[in-house]
Amino acid sequence: MAYALIGIAVGALIGYFAADYFASEKARKMKQRVSDAEAEAQKIVLTAQTKEQEILVKAKDKAIKILEDARVEEKKMAEEIKQQKNELTKRENEFATKLLSLDEERKAIEENKTKTAETLKNVEELKVEEAKKLEEVAKLSREEALERIMKLIEEQNQEALMSRMRKLDLMETEEIERKAKNVIGVAIQRLASTVVAETTTTWVELPSDDMKGRIIGKEGRNIKAIELLTGCELIVDDTPGMITVSGFSPIRRQVAKRALDKLIQDGRIHPGRIEETVDEAKRELAIDIKKAGEDALYQLGISMAGIDPKLIQILGRLKYRTSYGQNALQHSMEVANLAALMGEELKANVTVCKKGGLFHDIGKAVDHDLQGGHPELGYQILKKFGFPEEICYQSIGHHEDKPKTLEAVIIKAADAISGARPGARKDSFELYVKRLEELEAAASGFPGVDKVYAIQAGREIRVFVNPTQMDDFSAAQLARDVANKIEAELKYPGEIKVTLIRETRIIEYAR
Repeated sequence: MAYALIGIAVGALIGYFAADYFASEKARKMKQRVSDAEAEAQKIVLTAQTKEQEILVKAKDKAIKILEDARVEEKKMAEEIKQQKNELTKRENEFATKLLSLDEERKAIEENKTKTAETLKNVEELKVEEAKKLEEVAKLSREEALERIMKLIEEQNQEALMSRMRKLDLMETEEIERKAKNVIGVAIQRLASTVVAETTTTWVELPSDDMKGRIIGKEGRNIKAIELLTGCELIVDDTPGMITVSGFSPIRRQVAKRALDKLIQDGRIHPGRIEETVDEAKRELAIDIKKAGEDALYQLGISMAGIDPKLIQILGRLKYRTSYGQNALQHSMEVANLAALMGEELKANVTVCKKGGLFHDIGKAVDHDLQGGHPELGYQILKKFGFPEEICYQSIGHHEDKPKTLEAVIIKAADAISGARPGARKDSFELYVKRLEELEAAASGFPGVDKVYAIQAGREIRVFVNPTQMDDFSAAQLARDVANKIEAELKYPGEIKVTLIRETRIIEYAR
């Protein structure tokens, strides 16, 4: 037991001294580490101080260099300013010298002008005195002497003067005609254009007569659907293998024809299919119309950049418009080419001639749908799409007797050439006279009508009525009746204006 206690005490002493030793050793090591860290920190501080000194030295050197460069630049600029100031002073001196010289010259000119005026005044006075002396000697005034001399010359040389005047007039007329023929001849020769008269397609071929019954449908429902959707009338008569499409609008006739062709090829003919086919025909026709307008501009070399796509669409509608059998789009292109060629020869504005010639009949594209003549409609359309006045005017100018501009005269001549070329139009003189007679006869059959005149190449009819047999209300009703009768009985291109005139004239004589 005693040994055990002794062992425990010895172990406790040994543990105490061992712990104290290890604690001292650890403290020594920590102290060493702290000392090393302080030394390292001092070393870093010294290094930083050294770099700081180096940076300060470099910054000081750089600042000194910048200051020196600034002083050099300042000195250079001061020298340049001084040089410019010297040059400016020199120019001011030269300008002052020239100004003095100009003042002296101006004074000299004013003096010469005054002297010249005085001299001219003296000369005029001498002429007046001389004329007075001559009048006193001759006992005639200046005007009387001049009149007597002119009369004597006219009496002695009257025949020669008249002959000379006639010769000059004849030479002038012949020269003008020769130049005009030369310009027109050159333009026509340079434009190699095929002229073919066309007719509006108003009929549809059928594979067999049995197809007529299918197109009519049960109780006429198919043909009624086609007429309702296209706005045209289908005439199914005894003509074998054919259906006639009747309507005022060439676009609607074309839609109806395309729709019928598709229905005949498909074989399925009923109201639902008819509606789909008509819509498809309208879309295809719209694409074809737009392409026709773009092709016309491309062939004429006119840029489409400044032209509204809607106007190009309206231009393409002329492909399906004819005037006396002549295709309106081909006619407009030919007028544009002829006008451009003649404008080039006559030194006119070629751009106005070409664009004005192409769009001169643009009103015909919509004259079946809008009220008014195609010249006024064309002018309004071109104005709406932002064309300048000199181009818009061509739509009206080519129908005026005396156009206001050279370009309008050229386009009027080109329009006449295009319409008068052999084969261009189908309306002969006999047919033209017959059409005017039919137009006048259509209005003459109404009671109360005194006289009827067809004017403007059959585009307007004027009806004069007896004012004692008809009042204003009856006159208005008669004008509508005449227009309805013309629409129902006659065939004509475009629109006919009916003007009814009812007036009372009272004449008395003072003797």
